[in-house]
Amino acid sequence: MSYYNHILVGLDLSPESQLVIDRVKELFDDKDVRISLLHVQEPLSFAYGGDIPMDLSEVQAQMEEQAHSRLQSFCQQLGLSSEHGHVLIGQPAQEMHHFAKENDVDLTVVGSHGRHGLALVFGSTANGVLHGSVCDVLAVRIKKQKT
Repeated sequence: MSYYNHILVGLDLSPESQLVIDRVKELFDDKDVRISLLHVQEPLSFAYGGDIPMDLSEVQAQMEEQAHSRLQSFCQQLGLSSEHGHVLIGQPAQEMHHFAKENDVDLTVVGSHGRHGLALVFGSTANGVLHGSVCDVLAVRIKKQKT
């Protein structure tokens, strides 16, 4: 039996997401817990400030399809059916908070690059998830690959 019943795993779908999946599998593979995988895409119109004179909806749809495909692969690794993978559009920390509240999540797992100083202030999703979370947060340290 696990202390946690429903675990939300937030993934940015970068190559480092595999490290987060590996840690979740290591910690919870033999536990009776519900696991939901979530990827949040910011709308392309946010990224470009609406300054592009073209319709980006087709590109956004293709990105969503790729995200669903990638999440499906992670679901398979964890022995989960595809309905455990979710792609939402919005601001990552806000959407993760909302999902956690709406789905009775009691642990959120995210990857963290361990940034500090200005890098932390300007853009740390893990930090945004931690502050304002309705449940425990586990930050999986993503170590820089040595070259």
